[in-house]
Amino acid sequence: MTIGGMENVEVFTAEGKGRGLKATKEFCAADIIFAELPEDSEMTIGGMENVEVFTAEGKGRGLKATKEFCAADIIFAERAYSAVVFDSLVNVVCHTCFKRQEKLHRCGQCKFAHYCDRTCQKDAWLNHKNECSAIKRYGKVPNENIRLAARIMWRVEREGSGLTEGCLVSVDDLQNHVEHFGEEEQKELRLDVDTFLQYWPPQSQQFSMQYISHIFGVINCNGFTLSDQRGLQAVGVGVFPNLALVNHDCWPNCTVIFNNGKIELRALGKISEGEELTVSYIDFLNVSEERKKQLKRQYYFDCTCEHCQKGLKDDLFLGVKDNPKPSQEVVKEMIQFSKDTLEKIDKARSEGLYHEVVKLCRECLQKQEPVFADTNIYTLRLLSIVSEVLSYLQAFEEASHYARRMVDGYMKLYHHNNAQLGMAIMRAGLTNWHAGNIEVGHGMICKAYAILLVTHGPSHPITKDLEAMRMQTEMELRMFRQNEFMYHKMREAALNNQPMQVMAEPSREPAPALFHKKQ
Repeated sequence: MTIGGMENVEVFTAEGKGRGLKATKEFCAADIIFAELPEDSEMTIGGMENVEVFTAEGKGRGLKATKEFCAADIIFAERAYSAVVFDSLVNVVCHTCFKRQEKLHRCGQCKFAHYCDRTCQKDAWLNHKNECSAIKRYGKVPNENIRLAARIMWRVEREGSGLTEGCLVSVDDLQNHVEHFGEEEQKELRLDVDTFLQYWPPQSQQFSMQYISHIFGVINCNGFTLSDQRGLQAVGVGVFPNLALVNHDCWPNCTVIFNNGKIELRALGKISEGEELTVSYIDFLNVSEERKKQLKRQYYFDCTCEHCQKGLKDDLFLGVKDNPKPSQEVVKEMIQFSKDTLEKIDKARSEGLYHEVVKLCRECLQKQEPVFADTNIYTLRLLSIVSEVLSYLQAFEEASHYARRMVDGYMKLYHHNNAQLGMAIMRAGLTNWHAGNIEVGHGMICKAYAILLVTHGPSHPITKDLEAMRMQTEMELRMFRQNEFMYHKMREAALNNQPMQVMAEPSREPAPALFHKKQ
């Protein structure tokens, strides 16, 4: 149903209580009776009056709220200072709006840039003009890091290096962490700078080696991953100065999504006036020590959030069976066996040997059964892989069993409004629907829809898709409850009269991360 479906309820006087609401039709478990968002939740782009810069203890600069927010509120939205499409996708993703398209128009001069249509091409010209001539002069297309650095510096050349409209910080003042680079990173930086100097036109403003290195450092630390229009695949990288001011927390109060050409910082729950705004730079699904190592390695800081300091949920991530409880030696052996199996699975996936992947997952899960709890990270990683691969192989009944176990584990670990949790529940719901488990599938799709209304908002394409799925499964569930036999007959006939929908081929790439790190 549409948001605000108030036709589903009516006001009445409840005896001894005053006014109340009652249903105008029958509902099932997990049905969304109505949804309601604040009138100003879809705020205009550049609402930076909602935040202010402050010095966060032990973190440096940060952003805090200047007023109270509720779940699903857009705190601010921001367009990229500069952005580029990944090297591997330059022919299939629009270089302006970053949407995947079947047919794209190519720039007639450089033969490199691709656009949805003339409108996108016209909108891109200000940023592409210098790039276009530079590519023709250089004779080839440099990598995405070089292209993004050049676009940033052409903008600095046009507008100066000070604050631009709507920005709380200039690119000059963003952290670069070049002094923390290791030997390998320093080597890559020197190569990038050398290539950049060959690519950069002699007639353009000339920047110092120190400034060029600073820009590459900014990209390395603050490059935000851009996803396609449905939020399912990472397609590019951009720099968003205001977003770069938002500090990390493993259990944040905000999330970031890319929607219709801009990022949106959205509240995950109630945020008080004066409260620091935080996002998670990495996936929460790991023990605190491993998350801290990853953050130190990729972002050069020591995480001091409550979940890392207290090791919250670590007992669940490493959960083992209670009755009987396995010995430490057995647990240690099972962890090593699981790690070895996951390496074999990665190799089989890379070679497209999906039946071998399923075999390895089944064997490992069977051995884990008497040792690990269903919240154990090694069990959850296998459940995620095997449910995805079995869905691709159209073994939906078995896939649905593993998907349900995965969701049960995730819901004990993730924040209830985590975007990755919502996407995982959505995929599990679709798998169960394909398996003919209409009640379970509908319930999961409803849960996923409720989460994505907060994390993505009602206007995001994936939320709209999910709303259509929810309406379809609701209709099917009513039919199922009225006449189960007839429902299965009609479903079978419908599936026989149309080509079976093939699930997307499993990807070895994880879900799009918040910030893009050069590989």
